[in-house]
Amino acid sequence: MNARNSDETVRRAIDADLEGMLDLSEARRSRYAAYHPRFHRPAAHARDAQRPFFSKLISAENFIVLVHQSDRRIDGFLTGQLVPPPPVYDPGGLTCVVDDFALERQDDWPTVGHELLEELRRRARDRGAVQIVVVSAPEDEEKGRMLDKAGMKVVSEWRVSDV
Repeated sequence: MNARNSDETVRRAIDADLEGMLDLSEARRSRYAAYHPRFHRPAAHARDAQRPFFSKLISAENFIVLVHQSDRRIDGFLTGQLVPPPPVYDPGGLTCVVDDFALERQDDWPTVGHELLEELRRRARDRGAVQIVVVSAPEDEEKGRMLDKAGMKVVSEWRVSDV
């Protein structure tokens, strides 16, 4: 936790956080669509489709869903899924895969983003994970810098083209 504001906290997400999470996710989808219009093209009813999905993740045993709350509003969240490794790899335990990780302000990656990541790291380790994998677009530079400072390395890339 940082010393910026005593009203800030990182905590487990609850159903009441859904609308804030959906707002942040929708903004991230728009930003990512500008990076790669085909790959990240939002579905027509993306928000409506994501609501029951996020609701299910909040209570799922194999997910760690965290929010950062500041002044009674959600200004950051992430979802981490605990998964076994593929049968051809043996990292020594579970992997925590973070696909959804969004903040209200891009300038907050070094603080809010880092706090969310570190709390996820602690909780994932307590549940048997030995590594974290975070999905991020190369153009998401602020997030990438925070991940670098947190000791995360690029170990794989996806390449996309039209067919």
